[in-house]
Amino acid sequence: MQQPQHQPDLGSRLAVSPPVTQTRSFLTVALIELWERFGYYGMQALIVYFMVQRLGFDDTRATLVWGAAAALIYVAPAIGGWIGDKVLGTRRCMIIGAIILSLGYALMGIPVSGTWLTFVALGVIVVGNGLFKPNTANLVRKIYEGDDAKIDSAFTIYYMAVNVGSTVSMLATPAIKDHFNATSGGDLGWHMAFAFCSVGLWVGLLTVGVLRRTVNHIGSPPDELPLDWGKLALVLAGGVLTVIASTFILEYQWLARLFVYVAGLVVLGIFIHLIRTSQASERAGLVAALVLTLQTVFFFIFYQQMSTSLSLFALRNVDLDFSLFGSHLFTWSPAQFQALNAIWIMVLSPVLAWIYTRSSGSRLDLSIAAKFALGFAVVAAGFFTYGFAGAFAVNGLTSSWIMIAGYGLYSLGELLVSGLGLAMIARYVPARMGGFMMGAYFVAVGISQYLGGLVATMASVPEGMTDPLQTLPIYTSLFNKLGLAAIACTFIALAALPLMRRLTAAHHAHA
Repeated sequence: MQQPQHQPDLGSRLAVSPPVTQTRSFLTVALIELWERFGYYGMQALIVYFMVQRLGFDDTRATLVWGAAAALIYVAPAIGGWIGDKVLGTRRCMIIGAIILSLGYALMGIPVSGTWLTFVALGVIVVGNGLFKPNTANLVRKIYEGDDAKIDSAFTIYYMAVNVGSTVSMLATPAIKDHFNATSGGDLGWHMAFAFCSVGLWVGLLTVGVLRRTVNHIGSPPDELPLDWGKLALVLAGGVLTVIASTFILEYQWLARLFVYVAGLVVLGIFIHLIRTSQASERAGLVAALVLTLQTVFFFIFYQQMSTSLSLFALRNVDLDFSLFGSHLFTWSPAQFQALNAIWIMVLSPVLAWIYTRSSGSRLDLSIAAKFALGFAVVAAGFFTYGFAGAFAVNGLTSSWIMIAGYGLYSLGELLVSGLGLAMIARYVPARMGGFMMGAYFVAVGISQYLGGLVATMASVPEGMTDPLQTLPIYTSLFNKLGLAAIACTFIALAALPLMRRLTAAHHAHA
Protein backbone atom coordinates (compact mmCIF):
# COMPACT_ATOMS: atom_id res chain seq x y z
CA MET A 1 0.00 0.00 0.00
CA GLN A 2 1.42 3.37 -1.01
CA GLN A 3 2.21 5.59 1.96
CA PRO A 4 0.86 9.16 1.83
CA GLN A 5 3.55 11.56 0.75
CA HIS A 6 4.87 13.63 3.62
CA GLN A 7 4.22 17.37 3.21
CA PRO A 8 6.91 19.58 4.78
CA ASP A 9 5.56 22.05 7.28
CA LEU A 10 5.81 25.82 6.81
CA GLY A 11 8.98 26.05 8.89
CA SER A 12 10.71 23.42 6.74
CA ARG A 13 9.70 25.19 3.52
CA LEU A 14 11.02 28.50 4.85
CA ALA A 15 14.22 26.82 5.96
CA VAL A 16 15.04 25.70 2.41
CA SER A 17 14.04 28.99 0.76
CA PRO A 18 16.99 30.99 -0.54
CA PRO A 19 18.53 33.28 2.08
CA VAL A 20 17.85 37.01 1.86
CA THR A 21 20.93 39.08 1.12
CA GLN A 22 21.90 42.17 3.07
CA THR A 23 21.57 44.22 -0.12
CA ARG A 24 17.94 43.18 -0.70
CA SER A 25 17.03 43.92 2.91
CA PHE A 26 18.74 47.30 2.72
CA LEU A 27 17.04 48.27 -0.55
CA THR A 28 13.60 47.56 0.95
CA VAL A 29 14.29 49.90 3.88
CA ALA A 30 15.89 52.52 1.60
CA LEU A 31 12.81 52.51 -0.64
CA ILE A 32 10.36 53.25 2.18
CA GLU A 33 12.75 55.94 3.46
CA LEU A 34 12.78 57.47 -0.03
CA TRP A 35 8.97 57.65 -0.08
CA GLU A 36 8.77 58.98 3.48
CA ARG A 37 11.17 61.80 2.64
CA PHE A 38 9.14 62.37 -0.53
CA GLY A 39 6.13 63.10 1.69
CA TYR A 40 7.96 65.18 4.29
CA TYR A 41 9.89 67.47 1.96
CA GLY A 42 6.91 67.84 -0.37
CA MET A 43 5.03 69.21 2.63
CA GLN A 44 7.97 71.34 3.81
CA ALA A 45 8.31 72.99 0.39
CA LEU A 46 4.81 74.46 0.73
CA ILE A 47 4.05 74.79 4.44
CA VAL A 48 5.27 78.37 5.06
CA TYR A 49 3.68 79.57 1.80
CA PHE A 50 0.46 77.78 2.83
CA MET A 51 0.38 79.59 6.16
CA VAL A 52 1.07 83.00 4.60
CA GLN A 53 -1.02 82.74 1.41
CA ARG A 54 -3.83 80.35 2.40
CA LEU A 55 -4.24 80.77 6.18
CA GLY A 56 -3.42 84.49 6.18
CA PHE A 57 -0.59 84.34 8.77
CA ASP A 58 1.90 87.18 8.85
CA ASP A 59 5.55 86.28 8.22
CA THR A 60 6.45 86.22 11.92
CA ARG A 61 3.71 83.80 12.90
CA ALA A 62 4.32 81.52 9.91
CA THR A 63 8.06 81.20 10.54
CA LEU A 64 7.66 80.69 14.29
CA VAL A 65 4.92 78.06 13.86
CA TRP A 66 6.99 76.12 11.35
CA GLY A 67 10.10 76.52 13.55
CA ALA A 68 8.17 75.04 16.49
CA ALA A 69 6.77 72.22 14.32
CA ALA A 70 10.24 71.38 13.00
CA ALA A 71 11.57 71.33 16.58
CA LEU A 72 8.86 68.87 17.63
CA ILE A 73 9.48 66.73 14.54
CA TYR A 74 13.19 66.44 15.43
CA VAL A 75 12.63 65.88 19.15
CA ALA A 76 10.07 63.07 18.73
CA PRO A 77 12.59 60.44 17.44
CA ALA A 78 14.37 60.53 20.83
CA ILE A 79 11.30 58.79 22.27
CA GLY A 80 10.33 56.78 19.18
CA GLY A 81 13.68 55.00 19.07
CA TRP A 82 13.21 53.75 22.64
CA ILE A 83 9.68 52.54 21.82
CA GLY A 84 11.07 50.60 18.87
CA ASP A 85 13.91 49.02 20.86
CA LYS A 86 12.03 48.17 24.05
CA VAL A 87 8.25 48.22 23.51
CA LEU A 88 6.82 47.45 20.05
CA GLY A 89 9.79 46.54 17.89
CA THR A 90 11.91 48.45 15.40
CA ARG A 91 10.29 46.98 12.30
CA ARG A 92 6.74 47.44 13.60
CA CYS A 93 7.41 51.08 14.56
CA MET A 94 8.67 51.81 11.07
CA ILE A 95 5.39 50.56 9.58
CA ILE A 96 3.16 52.21 12.23
CA GLY A 97 5.05 55.49 11.85
CA ALA A 98 4.57 55.47 8.06
CA ILE A 99 0.81 54.85 8.44
CA ILE A 100 0.49 57.73 10.93
CA LEU A 101 2.51 60.04 8.67
CA SER A 102 0.23 59.25 5.73
CA LEU A 103 -2.74 60.16 7.95
CA GLY A 104 -1.11 63.50 8.85
CA TYR A 105 -0.60 64.47 5.20
CA ALA A 106 -4.12 63.28 4.37
CA LEU A 107 -5.52 65.61 7.05
CA MET A 108 -3.69 68.50 5.39
CA GLY A 109 -5.28 67.38 2.13
CA ILE A 110 -8.81 68.06 3.44
CA PRO A 111 -9.94 71.14 1.44
CA VAL A 112 -10.84 73.42 4.33
CA SER A 113 -8.82 76.38 5.62
CA GLY A 114 -8.75 75.74 9.35
CA THR A 115 -5.83 76.75 11.54
CA TRP A 116 -6.59 74.10 14.15
CA LEU A 117 -6.90 71.36 11.51
CA THR A 118 -3.47 72.32 10.17
CA PHE A 119 -1.97 72.22 13.66
CA VAL A 120 -3.59 68.84 14.40
CA ALA A 121 -2.21 67.50 11.11
CA LEU A 122 1.28 68.75 12.01
CA GLY A 123 0.91 67.09 15.43
CA VAL A 124 0.07 63.77 13.73
CA ILE A 125 3.15 64.20 11.51
CA VAL A 126 5.25 64.77 14.68
CA VAL A 127 4.06 61.43 16.11
CA GLY A 128 4.52 59.56 12.84
CA ASN A 129 8.03 60.92 12.31
CA GLY A 130 8.96 60.09 15.91
CA LEU A 131 8.14 56.43 15.32
CA PHE A 132 9.38 56.18 11.73
CA LYS A 133 12.65 58.08 11.55
CA PRO A 134 14.84 56.51 14.28
CA ASN A 135 13.61 52.97 13.70
CA THR A 136 14.22 53.03 9.95
CA ALA A 137 17.82 54.11 10.56
CA ASN A 138 18.16 51.44 13.26
CA LEU A 139 17.03 48.76 10.79
CA VAL A 140 19.85 49.77 8.45
CA ARG A 141 22.32 49.44 11.33
CA LYS A 142 20.91 46.03 12.24
CA ILE A 143 21.14 44.79 8.65
CA TYR A 144 24.90 45.48 8.60
CA GLU A 145 25.59 44.84 12.28
CA GLY A 146 29.19 43.72 12.72
CA ASP A 147 30.11 44.63 9.15
CA ASP A 148 31.81 48.01 9.51
CA ALA A 149 33.24 47.82 6.01
CA LYS A 150 29.77 47.97 4.45
CA ILE A 151 27.85 50.21 6.83
CA ASP A 152 29.52 53.46 5.70
CA SER A 153 28.70 52.84 2.05
CA ALA A 154 25.17 51.71 3.01
CA PHE A 155 24.47 54.97 4.84
CA THR A 156 25.86 56.93 1.90
CA ILE A 157 23.34 55.25 -0.41
CA TYR A 158 20.66 55.72 2.26
CA TYR A 159 21.42 59.46 2.37
CA MET A 160 21.18 59.55 -1.41
CA ALA A 161 17.72 57.89 -1.21
CA VAL A 162 16.64 60.69 1.13
CA ASN A 163 17.71 63.31 -1.40
CA VAL A 164 16.18 61.53 -4.41
CA GLY A 165 12.81 61.47 -2.63
CA SER A 166 13.05 65.07 -1.48
CA THR A 167 14.18 66.39 -4.88
CA VAL A 168 11.27 64.82 -6.75
CA SER A 169 8.67 65.95 -4.21
CA MET A 170 9.96 69.52 -3.85
CA LEU A 171 9.76 69.91 -7.63
CA ALA A 172 6.41 68.11 -7.91
CA THR A 173 4.23 69.48 -5.09
CA PRO A 174 4.57 73.18 -6.05
CA ALA A 175 3.72 72.25 -9.67
CA ILE A 176 0.65 70.28 -8.50
CA LYS A 177 -0.45 73.19 -6.32
CA ASP A 178 -0.11 75.70 -9.17
CA HIS A 179 -1.88 73.44 -11.69
CA PHE A 180 -4.96 72.73 -9.57
CA ASN A 181 -5.22 76.30 -8.29
CA ALA A 182 -5.20 77.50 -11.90
CA THR A 183 -7.70 74.94 -13.20
CA SER A 184 -10.08 74.99 -10.22
CA GLY A 185 -10.09 78.76 -9.87
CA GLY A 186 -9.63 78.44 -6.10
CA ASP A 187 -7.26 77.07 -3.47
CA LEU A 188 -7.78 73.35 -4.09
CA GLY A 189 -4.19 73.01 -5.31
CA TRP A 190 -2.71 73.34 -1.81
CA HIS A 191 -4.72 70.38 -0.54
CA MET A 192 -4.12 68.24 -3.65
CA ALA A 193 -0.38 68.74 -3.16
CA PHE A 194 -0.53 67.65 0.49
CA ALA A 195 -2.69 64.66 -0.46
CA PHE A 196 0.02 63.77 -3.00
CA CYS A 197 2.49 63.55 -0.08
CA SER A 198 0.14 61.05 1.60
CA VAL A 199 0.00 58.91 -1.54
CA GLY A 200 3.80 58.73 -1.52
CA LEU A 201 3.73 57.12 1.94
CA TRP A 202 1.22 54.50 0.78
CA VAL A 203 3.47 53.63 -2.17
CA GLY A 204 6.28 53.09 0.35
CA LEU A 205 4.07 50.92 2.56
CA LEU A 206 2.94 48.87 -0.44
CA THR A 207 6.58 48.37 -1.40
CA VAL A 208 7.44 47.01 2.04
CA GLY A 209 4.33 44.80 1.97
CA VAL A 210 5.41 43.21 -1.31
CA LEU A 211 9.05 42.85 -0.17
CA ARG A 212 8.32 42.01 3.49
CA ARG A 213 10.26 38.71 3.31
CA THR A 214 13.46 40.69 2.89
CA VAL A 215 13.06 42.43 6.29
CA ASN A 216 11.07 39.91 8.36
CA HIS A 217 14.28 38.64 10.00
CA ILE A 218 15.53 42.14 10.93
CA GLY A 219 14.42 43.98 14.04
CA SER A 220 14.68 44.36 17.80
CA PRO A 221 13.64 41.69 20.39
CA PRO A 222 9.96 42.84 20.57
CA ASP A 223 9.66 42.19 16.81
CA GLU A 224 10.25 38.47 17.51
CA LEU A 225 7.26 38.29 19.86
CA PRO A 226 3.53 38.45 19.02
CA LEU A 227 2.21 42.00 18.98
CA ASP A 228 1.24 43.11 22.48
CA TRP A 229 -2.07 44.90 21.81
CA GLY A 230 -2.04 46.46 25.27
CA LYS A 231 1.33 48.10 24.64
CA LEU A 232 0.20 49.22 21.19
CA ALA A 233 -2.88 50.83 22.75
CA LEU A 234 -0.70 52.67 25.30
CA VAL A 235 1.64 53.92 22.55
CA LEU A 236 -1.29 55.13 20.44
CA ALA A 237 -2.85 56.82 23.48
CA GLY A 238 0.49 58.53 24.10
CA GLY A 239 0.46 59.55 20.44
CA VAL A 240 -2.98 61.16 20.82
CA LEU A 241 -1.77 63.11 23.85
CA THR A 242 1.32 64.18 21.87
CA VAL A 243 -0.89 65.43 19.04
CA ILE A 244 -2.97 67.47 21.51
CA ALA A 245 0.16 68.88 23.19
CA SER A 246 1.75 69.69 19.81
CA THR A 247 -1.41 71.49 18.67
CA PHE A 248 -1.35 73.77 21.70
CA ILE A 249 2.41 74.36 21.40
CA LEU A 250 1.92 75.47 17.78
CA GLU A 251 -1.02 77.75 18.65
CA TYR A 252 0.53 79.42 21.70
CA GLN A 253 4.05 80.68 21.08
CA TRP A 254 4.87 81.10 24.77
CA LEU A 255 4.39 77.33 25.12
CA ALA A 256 6.73 76.75 22.18
CA ARG A 257 9.43 78.91 23.77
CA LEU A 258 8.99 77.15 27.13
CA PHE A 259 9.23 73.75 25.44
CA VAL A 260 12.43 74.71 23.61
CA TYR A 261 14.13 76.19 26.68
CA VAL A 262 13.24 73.20 28.88
CA ALA A 263 14.44 70.77 26.19
CA GLY A 264 17.71 72.70 25.91
CA LEU A 265 18.31 72.59 29.65
CA VAL A 266 17.50 68.86 29.71
CA VAL A 267 19.98 68.06 26.92
CA LEU A 268 22.71 70.17 28.53
CA GLY A 269 21.95 68.56 31.90
CA ILE A 270 22.23 65.08 30.36
CA PHE A 271 25.63 65.90 28.88
CA ILE A 272 26.94 67.37 32.14
CA HIS A 273 25.61 64.42 34.17
CA LEU A 274 27.18 61.87 31.83
CA ILE A 275 30.50 63.72 31.78
CA ARG A 276 30.58 63.91 35.61
CA THR A 277 29.58 60.27 36.19
CA SER A 278 31.45 58.63 33.32
CA GLN A 279 34.74 56.84 33.63
CA ALA A 280 37.88 58.90 33.17
CA SER A 281 38.60 57.07 29.92
CA GLU A 282 35.23 58.18 28.49
CA ARG A 283 35.22 61.79 29.66
CA ALA A 284 37.36 63.34 26.90
CA GLY A 285 35.18 61.84 24.17
CA LEU A 286 31.98 63.11 25.81
CA VAL A 287 33.36 66.65 26.20
CA ALA A 288 34.40 66.59 22.53
CA ALA A 289 30.90 65.43 21.56
CA LEU A 290 29.37 68.28 23.61
CA VAL A 291 31.56 70.91 21.89
CA LEU A 292 30.66 69.61 18.43
CA THR A 293 26.96 69.27 19.31
CA LEU A 294 26.86 72.93 20.35
CA GLN A 295 28.42 73.85 17.01
CA THR A 296 25.79 71.72 15.23
CA VAL A 297 23.02 73.66 17.01
CA PHE A 298 24.37 76.89 15.50
CA PHE A 299 24.55 75.30 12.05
CA PHE A 300 20.90 74.24 12.09
CA ILE A 301 19.85 77.79 12.91
CA PHE A 302 21.32 78.65 9.49
CA TYR A 303 19.79 75.52 7.94
CA GLN A 304 16.25 76.45 9.02
CA GLN A 305 16.42 79.54 6.81
CA MET A 306 15.89 77.31 3.76
CA SER A 307 12.21 76.75 4.56
CA THR A 308 11.61 80.18 6.15
CA SER A 309 13.43 83.39 5.18
CA LEU A 310 15.01 82.01 1.98
CA SER A 311 11.67 80.54 0.95
CA LEU A 312 9.88 83.87 1.34
CA PHE A 313 12.79 85.65 -0.38
CA ALA A 314 12.25 83.41 -3.43
CA LEU A 315 8.55 84.28 -3.36
CA ARG A 316 9.04 88.05 -3.33
CA ASN A 317 12.47 88.94 -4.72
CA VAL A 318 13.67 86.30 -7.17
CA ASP A 319 13.13 86.35 -10.95
CA LEU A 320 11.66 82.87 -11.48
CA ASP A 321 12.83 82.62 -15.10
CA PHE A 322 16.09 80.84 -15.87
CA SER A 323 17.83 82.37 -18.88
CA LEU A 324 21.28 81.82 -20.36
CA PHE A 325 22.93 84.26 -22.79
CA GLY A 326 19.56 85.87 -23.41
CA SER A 327 17.74 82.59 -24.14
CA HIS A 328 14.90 81.48 -21.86
CA LEU A 329 15.41 77.96 -20.47
CA PHE A 330 12.57 77.30 -18.00
CA THR A 331 10.59 78.83 -15.13
CA TRP A 332 10.31 77.58 -11.56
CA SER A 333 7.74 78.10 -8.82
CA PRO A 334 9.23 79.85 -5.73
CA ALA A 335 8.82 76.68 -3.63
CA GLN A 336 10.80 74.61 -6.12
CA PHE A 337 14.03 76.45 -5.27
CA GLN A 338 14.20 74.39 -2.05
CA ALA A 339 14.94 71.35 -4.25
CA LEU A 340 18.32 72.93 -5.03
CA ASN A 341 19.55 71.82 -1.59
CA ALA A 342 18.90 68.14 -2.32
CA ILE A 343 20.22 68.41 -5.89
CA TRP A 344 23.48 69.94 -4.70
CA ILE A 345 23.78 67.29 -1.96
CA MET A 346 23.57 64.55 -4.60
CA VAL A 347 26.16 66.30 -6.77
CA LEU A 348 28.61 67.08 -3.95
CA SER A 349 28.33 63.91 -1.82
CA PRO A 350 30.36 61.62 -4.12
CA VAL A 351 32.94 64.37 -4.66
CA LEU A 352 33.46 64.82 -0.91
CA ALA A 353 33.53 61.04 -0.37
CA TRP A 354 36.29 60.79 -3.01
CA ILE A 355 38.26 63.64 -1.40
CA TYR A 356 37.94 62.04 2.06
CA THR A 357 39.18 58.70 0.69
CA ARG A 358 42.12 60.25 -1.20
CA SER A 359 43.24 62.38 1.76
CA SER A 360 42.82 59.65 4.40
CA GLY A 361 46.01 59.21 6.40
CA SER A 362 47.76 62.15 4.70
CA ARG A 363 48.54 65.64 5.97
CA LEU A 364 45.48 66.89 4.08
CA ASP A 365 43.15 64.68 6.14
CA LEU A 366 41.09 67.11 8.24
CA SER A 367 39.64 66.25 11.64
CA ILE A 368 35.87 66.45 12.18
CA ALA A 369 36.41 69.67 14.17
CA ALA A 370 38.36 71.24 11.29
CA LYS A 371 35.64 70.19 8.82
CA PHE A 372 33.07 71.88 11.06
CA ALA A 373 35.10 75.13 10.91
CA LEU A 374 35.40 74.88 7.12
CA GLY A 375 31.66 74.18 6.90
CA PHE A 376 30.80 77.39 8.74
CA ALA A 377 33.10 79.37 6.44
CA VAL A 378 31.34 77.95 3.38
CA VAL A 379 27.90 78.72 4.89
CA ALA A 380 29.07 82.32 5.45
CA ALA A 381 30.02 82.57 1.77
CA GLY A 382 26.56 81.24 0.85
CA PHE A 383 24.71 83.84 2.89
CA PHE A 384 26.91 86.66 1.62
CA THR A 385 25.99 85.50 -1.90
CA TYR A 386 22.33 86.04 -1.02
CA GLY A 387 23.24 89.29 0.74
CA PHE A 388 24.88 90.66 -2.39
CA ALA A 389 21.80 89.70 -4.43
CA GLY A 390 20.66 93.32 -4.35
CA ALA A 391 23.58 94.31 -6.58
CA PHE A 392 22.21 92.05 -9.36
CA ALA A 393 18.53 92.92 -8.87
CA VAL A 394 16.37 94.55 -11.54
CA ASN A 395 13.28 96.27 -10.14
CA GLY A 396 13.78 94.42 -6.88
CA LEU A 397 14.09 90.94 -8.46
CA THR A 398 17.44 89.16 -8.37
CA SER A 399 18.64 86.47 -10.77
CA SER A 400 17.57 82.88 -10.19
CA TRP A 401 21.22 81.87 -10.76
CA ILE A 402 22.08 83.64 -7.49
CA MET A 403 19.89 81.07 -5.75
CA ILE A 404 21.74 78.21 -7.43
CA ALA A 405 25.13 79.58 -6.35
CA GLY A 406 23.99 80.31 -2.79
CA TYR A 407 22.40 76.90 -2.37
CA GLY A 408 25.56 75.24 -3.67
CA LEU A 409 27.68 76.82 -0.93
CA TYR A 410 24.95 76.30 1.65
CA SER A 411 24.73 72.56 0.77
CA LEU A 412 28.50 72.07 0.89
CA GLY A 413 28.44 73.54 4.39
CA GLU A 414 25.64 71.14 5.32
CA LEU A 415 27.69 68.14 4.21
CA LEU A 416 30.71 69.32 6.21
CA VAL A 417 28.73 69.97 9.42
CA SER A 418 25.38 68.20 9.50
CA GLY A 419 26.57 65.28 7.38
CA LEU A 420 29.23 64.51 10.00
CA GLY A 421 27.04 65.06 13.08
CA LEU A 422 25.98 61.44 13.52
CA ALA A 423 29.49 60.24 12.69
CA MET A 424 30.73 62.50 15.50
CA ILE A 425 28.39 60.80 18.02
CA ALA A 426 29.52 57.38 16.81
CA ARG A 427 33.20 58.35 17.07
CA TYR A 428 33.30 60.06 20.47
CA VAL A 429 30.45 58.56 22.53
CA PRO A 430 30.86 55.16 24.28
CA ALA A 431 28.83 52.40 22.62
CA ARG A 432 26.74 51.82 25.76
CA MET A 433 25.47 55.43 25.52
CA GLY A 434 25.16 55.51 21.72
CA GLY A 435 21.37 55.23 21.37
CA PHE A 436 20.68 57.61 24.22
CA MET A 437 23.11 60.24 22.97
CA MET A 438 21.79 59.93 19.40
CA GLY A 439 18.40 60.91 20.82
CA ALA A 440 19.94 63.84 22.72
CA TYR A 441 21.64 64.96 19.50
CA PHE A 442 18.31 65.05 17.65
CA VAL A 443 16.73 67.02 20.50
CA ALA A 444 19.55 69.57 20.16
CA VAL A 445 18.87 69.78 16.41
CA GLY A 446 15.17 70.29 17.13
CA ILE A 447 15.95 73.19 19.47
CA SER A 448 18.00 74.87 16.77
CA GLN A 449 15.13 74.48 14.27
CA TYR A 450 12.96 76.69 16.47
CA LEU A 451 15.78 79.17 17.04
CA GLY A 452 16.22 79.31 13.26
CA GLY A 453 12.57 80.25 12.90
CA LEU A 454 13.09 82.94 15.52
CA VAL A 455 16.03 84.36 13.54
CA ALA A 456 13.95 84.32 10.34
CA THR A 457 11.43 86.69 11.93
CA MET A 458 14.10 89.40 11.63
CA ALA A 459 13.17 89.49 7.93
CA SER A 460 9.40 89.58 8.47
CA VAL A 461 7.83 91.80 5.85
CA PRO A 462 5.20 94.24 7.20
CA GLU A 463 1.65 93.33 6.27
CA GLY A 464 0.57 94.96 3.02
CA MET A 465 4.13 95.54 1.72
CA THR A 466 4.31 94.00 -1.77
CA ASP A 467 6.82 96.18 -3.65
CA PRO A 468 9.98 94.10 -4.33
CA LEU A 469 12.10 97.24 -4.05
CA GLN A 470 10.94 97.59 -0.43
CA THR A 471 11.19 93.90 0.55
CA LEU A 472 14.63 93.29 -1.00
CA PRO A 473 16.70 95.24 1.59
CA ILE A 474 14.82 93.51 4.43
CA TYR A 475 16.02 90.10 3.24
CA THR A 476 19.53 91.08 2.15
CA SER A 477 20.10 92.74 5.55
CA LEU A 478 19.26 89.46 7.34
CA PHE A 479 21.42 87.39 4.97
CA ASN A 480 24.44 89.65 5.50
CA LYS A 481 23.97 89.43 9.27
CA LEU A 482 23.78 85.63 8.99
CA GLY A 483 26.98 85.68 6.93
CA LEU A 484 28.73 87.64 9.70
CA ALA A 485 27.32 85.22 12.31
CA ALA A 486 28.67 82.27 10.31
CA ILE A 487 32.11 83.93 10.21
CA ALA A 488 31.95 84.30 13.99
CA CYS A 489 31.09 80.59 14.26
CA THR A 490 34.06 79.82 12.00
CA PHE A 491 36.46 81.66 14.33
CA ILE A 492 34.92 79.99 17.38
CA ALA A 493 35.36 76.58 15.73
CA LEU A 494 38.97 77.43 14.83
CA ALA A 495 39.66 78.63 18.39
CA ALA A 496 38.30 75.32 19.69
CA LEU A 497 40.64 73.26 17.49
CA PRO A 498 43.53 73.01 20.03
CA LEU A 499 41.06 71.86 22.71
CA MET A 500 39.54 69.34 20.28
CA ARG A 501 43.00 67.97 19.41
CA ARG A 502 43.76 67.41 23.11
CA LEU A 503 40.37 65.81 23.75
CA THR A 504 40.68 63.59 20.68
CA ALA A 505 44.18 62.49 21.67
CA ALA A 506 42.99 61.68 25.20
CA HIS A 507 39.99 59.82 23.78
CA HIS A 508 42.17 57.71 21.47
CA ALA A 509 44.65 57.03 24.27
CA HIS A 510 41.89 55.35 26.30
CA ALA A 511 40.03 53.76 23.39
